[in-house]
Amino acid sequence: MSKWQKNITLILVVIITATCGVISTISYTQALNLITHPLEKRLPIKKVPKDYNLPYRDIIVTNVNGQKLVGWYIPSRNGAVVMVQHGYKLDRTEMLEEALMLCRRGYGVLLTSIRAHDMSEGEQISFGHSEMQDIEEWYQYLLTCDDVDSFRIGILGNSMGGSLAIQYAAQNKNIKAVVVHSAFSSLKDTISVSIKHFTGLPSFPFTSMIVFWAEKVLGFNIADIDATEWIQSISPRPVFLMHGGRDDKISIKSGELLYKAAKEPKTLWYEPTLNHAEFDKKLPEEYERRVIGFFDRYLLDTERF
Repeated sequence: MSKWQKNITLILVVIITATCGVISTISYTQALNLITHPLEKRLPIKKVPKDYNLPYRDIIVTNVNGQKLVGWYIPSRNGAVVMVQHGYKLDRTEMLEEALMLCRRGYGVLLTSIRAHDMSEGEQISFGHSEMQDIEEWYQYLLTCDDVDSFRIGILGNSMGGSLAIQYAAQNKNIKAVVVHSAFSSLKDTISVSIKHFTGLPSFPFTSMIVFWAEKVLGFNIADIDATEWIQSISPRPVFLMHGGRDDKISIKSGELLYKAAKEPKTLWYEPTLNHAEFDKKLPEEYERRVIGFFDRYLLDTERF
C-alpha cells in the first residue's frame, strides 16, 4: 500500500471514528432526555379542579421507593370512581376536562400522577416498569374512601397513561372497566415514531443507539414494555380503545394491535383524521357520550355485580 493510500485510509478511520463518537454522544444525551424529567424542567400547575367548580382534596401518597406522589380526589356521588392517568411528561391538569365530564354524571375522579411527573418526586421514567407501584398506591388510597364502592372502580388513561392503565388493569382484577386514549401497543412498536417526534432525529442511525443507552440506564429491555401482552388478561372486564389515523407521537398501528390482542368485550374507536389524543378536543360530544356510556354500562349497571 502506497503512502497516500495509507494516509487516506487513516483519514477515513478517523472520520468514521469521530462520526460514531458524535452519534453515540448525541444518542446518549437524547436517551437521558427521554427517560428523565427533573422537577426544574416541569411546567408549574396553573389550574386546579376548583377552577371548574369541582370540590376536591389535595392528596399525597408515598410509593414503595419513598417518593411522594401528588394527586387530586373529587368525591363520588354514585359510588363509582374513575382513576384518570395523564400522559408522558404531562401532569394532572391534562385530565381536568375528563374529570369535569365524569363528575357531571356523578362519578368520583382520582387524578393521579406518577414518579418523575407533575410535582411528584423522582426523575426517571420507565414507561410502566416501575410506575405500577405508583398506581397501586393510588388504588389503595381509593379503598380508604367511604364514598367509593370498591366493586365500581374504572381507569382512563391518555397516551402513555393509557398503556399504564392497561398494564395496571391486567395486574389488578378489581379494575372493572378500562378506557384507553391513544396508547402505544408496545415500546418496540412505536419507538421509531416516538423518538423522531420527541427528538427530531432520523430513525437511522439514532433509534437503535438511543434504545441501547436507554436500556443501559434503565436496566431492562424495551421489549418488556408490551401492552399487547397485558391487555389479553383483562377479559372478561371490558376495554374501550381510541386511536387516530394521523398520530405523530405513537405508531398509528398501536390501536389496531391492541384491539387485535384484547379479548371480548372490547371496542375500538378509530378516526383516520385525528392526531394524537385528539378525540376529546375534536369530537368532545361524541367522546363524552361514548366514554360515559361505557362507564355507565360497566360500573353502574347493577345486574353486573
